[in-house]
Amino acid sequence: MSFRLSKSERRERILAELRLTPLVRISELAEKFGVSTETVRRDVDALSSQGLVDRAYGGASARPMGIQPAFGERDRTFIRERELIAARAVSLISPGEVLMIDAGSTTTQFARHLAVHGKDLTVLTNSYSVATALGNGSGIRIVMCPGDYVHREAGVYGNETVEFLRRFHANKTFIGAGALGPDGLMDVNSGACWVKRIMIEQSDECFALVDHSKFEHRLLETVAPLSALDGVITDQMPAPPLRQALAERGVSLYLPEFPGKPAGADGADS
Repeated sequence: MSFRLSKSERRERILAELRLTPLVRISELAEKFGVSTETVRRDVDALSSQGLVDRAYGGASARPMGIQPAFGERDRTFIRERELIAARAVSLISPGEVLMIDAGSTTTQFARHLAVHGKDLTVLTNSYSVATALGNGSGIRIVMCPGDYVHREAGVYGNETVEFLRRFHANKTFIGAGALGPDGLMDVNSGACWVKRIMIEQSDECFALVDHSKFEHRLLETVAPLSALDGVITDQMPAPPLRQALAERGVSLYLPEFPGKPAGADGADS
C-alpha cells in the first residue's frame, strides 16, 4: 500500500471486508494493510469487544444476523458517539411535546440528556432504563408501557405493550435500531421490531438514533423502510450509497453540532 491506514480506518476496512465474506484471516489483513499481525489482532479484539465481529481461529467472522449483544453490553460501547447523537436529538425537542422512546442503549443516552434539557414533556416508553433516566429530571411526565419484561433488553414487549401504545399519539418518536441500510431499519428482536413499528405509526414524526457502526449492516428483520423515517440522527456522515438512499426518500440527516456550525438538518445528499 502507498499509505498507512489509521486505526479507525483499518477497523472500518475490516468491517467492510466482512460484509463481503463471512470470514477474514488476520494474516491476510495484515499483509493487505501493511501492518503486523499483532496490530490486526488488536483491531479484531477491539471490534469483538464492541459486539461488531466474532473472533475466529486465526481471524474474525461476521456477526450473525440473528444475534445482538445485550443492553448492558451495548451501553458500554460507543459512549461518546451516543452522547453526540443524544445532544443533537434533544435540540429537536420543543416544550410541551409528547414523545415516544423505545428501549435501547442510544435511546437511554438520549433520555439522560432529555432529563437535563427537556421541559414540560410527556414521554411514553417501554424501557425501564429510559424511564429511570428521565426520572432524574423534572417537568417530564413518564408513561410506562405494560408488557412482558425482558431483562436482556431492560424493557417490556408483547401484545399488551403494542395495544397500549395504539391508544396514544405523539408529536415525535425516537427509536434505535441494530442496523440501517438502503432497505431500511433492521433489528433482531421481533418484539422490539413491533414496538418500533407501532411507535412510528402513532407519531407525526419519527427519528432513528443510530451510530455509524450500524450503517450498511443487515439483520434478521426489517422494522420499516427508510420512507417511514423523517430523520436519522447520527455521529458521522454515511457513505454515498446510503446517503443517496436517504436523500431519495426525503429523510433528513442530523449530525452533531459543533462551534461555528449552523443548526438544522444536514443535507442528506451533501
